[in-house]
Amino acid sequence: MKKGKKISLVLGSGGARGYAHIGVIEELTKRGYEIVSISGSSMGALIGGLYACGKLDLYKEWVLDLDALDVASLLDISWDLRGFIGGEKVLNKLSQIVGKQNIEDLPIKFTAVATNLKTNKEVWFQEGDLLKAIRASISIPTFFTPVEMNGMLLVDGGVLNPLPVAPTMSDHTDMTIAVNLYADVPKPKIELSKDEEEKQSKFEQILNDFLQKAQSFMNFSKEDKESYHVFDIMHMSFECIQNTMIRYRLSGYYPDYIIEISRDVCGAYDFYKAYEVIEAGRVAAREALKNMENKNI
Repeated sequence: MKKGKKISLVLGSGGARGYAHIGVIEELTKRGYEIVSISGSSMGALIGGLYACGKLDLYKEWVLDLDALDVASLLDISWDLRGFIGGEKVLNKLSQIVGKQNIEDLPIKFTAVATNLKTNKEVWFQEGDLLKAIRASISIPTFFTPVEMNGMLLVDGGVLNPLPVAPTMSDHTDMTIAVNLYADVPKPKIELSKDEEEKQSKFEQILNDFLQKAQSFMNFSKEDKESYHVFDIMHMSFECIQNTMIRYRLSGYYPDYIIEISRDVCGAYDFYKAYEVIEAGRVAAREALKNMENKNI
């Protein structure tokens, strides 16, 4: 395939694995592809929205520079029983990076997908405030508090559509490429510096401390030393549902090509592994695009 073709890019949900979208986008642009349309759920909406408004580089710089104390300061435990994290601190930081942006004014067509729990229907944000749309799309059930807007109760778009190809079907582009974060493929080996390994170790301790506080707040305990606690079960159940929904959705709307990111690259809440996951996305995209181009797709 000749480089420089215009593409629609579909970015799937998957929590912290969504950092892989950064590596994928960088590899796509490096190889001469022009992204003119983006559709995303959850972290796919976040990364896609940041790229569409030209702020992805700033966001990447921020997440790579985060230290353990920075991460701790962003975990604003909510007193709202609908979710453990209020999300205001994260949203405030994103607001500093993005500023005031309306979706319809972006240079790239953009769709953020969320789920309305009251109607059991997906919601496509294709106009209006960009950050509000992203906040609704990333509201992982039980983790972030849901968003109430115009009579809707909005949570993560991945609940109903983890890989939203449908919003791109009317695009006048040469190809639709989707990025699946739940692929059953081997995890790539990414070499980490000693500093990066130490940073991840500190992050893991903070995350464990946070989970213990959240468990205490919700009156959950793990005193019986079972292998899995309720948070593990909720997380595993949500991932199982999303993986099934991807297969279901793809049966109706299939992209021209799929870049597969290993589901084992990190856990959904391993947001401290930004460098490793970004590089994993880059490696996966490089191999997938090489194969695609060799087949003249």
